[in-house]
Amino acid sequence: MMISPEGYYEEYLRGKTKTQLMTTIRGLKQEIGRLKNTMESPEYGQNEIVHPSEDTRLHWNREYLERAKQAYAEAGGTYTLSKSEEKAADFDSNMDFISKITFSIGGYFGGYRSYVIELSDGLRAYTKLWEDEEPLVLLDEDDEPFTKETFIAALADLHIGEWRRRYSTLRFGYIVCDGTQWELEFEYSNGHKPVRFDGDNSYPYNFDKLQMLFCIDVTEEDDEDE
Repeated sequence: MMISPEGYYEEYLRGKTKTQLMTTIRGLKQEIGRLKNTMESPEYGQNEIVHPSEDTRLHWNREYLERAKQAYAEAGGTYTLSKSEEKAADFDSNMDFISKITFSIGGYFGGYRSYVIELSDGLRAYTKLWEDEEPLVLLDEDDEPFTKETFIAALADLHIGEWRRRYSTLRFGYIVCDGTQWELEFEYSNGHKPVRFDGDNSYPYNFDKLQMLFCIDVTEEDDEDE
């Protein structure tokens, strides 16, 4: 069972020095990285998942990290972002200026389907397979149509700015031929250069949540894999 951020503060942060708090911050960042690596492994899910799950622990460790940074500032410390944190902060700060999102996924033999969302003036979504274009209705968890604002808010919950720019099974010592490739590209209206992420049979830890945001039925894909 996970405790609340304030409970974490009372048990692990209250009364600590800046040095001790920074040690805690580093430990939380390492744990977050470890949880992501576990969930991104090709072998993840083959064994029974222990509760609380990695996904739950990741969520709460994020909360603890933010509370620890706050405690560090209250103790007089000035937290310096790492390069990866700077990239994530840059992505987050430009989210309101996203004008177009293109998510493409598929394989050499089956072709690539693209899911396109235009956000310059409201929200317009459609899919493309080869040259065929079809309207796409995006619905939230309550089956209500997304607006530009609600879609951006749901996108923010995925912490995409923290993703690696490239995902490959080579990271885990695997070589996979053919299979599934994907690419995610963000274009902006404020002059920010496009941001791209892609993968070859390898995915971020919350890739299913991204697909669900595009109304892709991931349970159907799992059935096909079996």
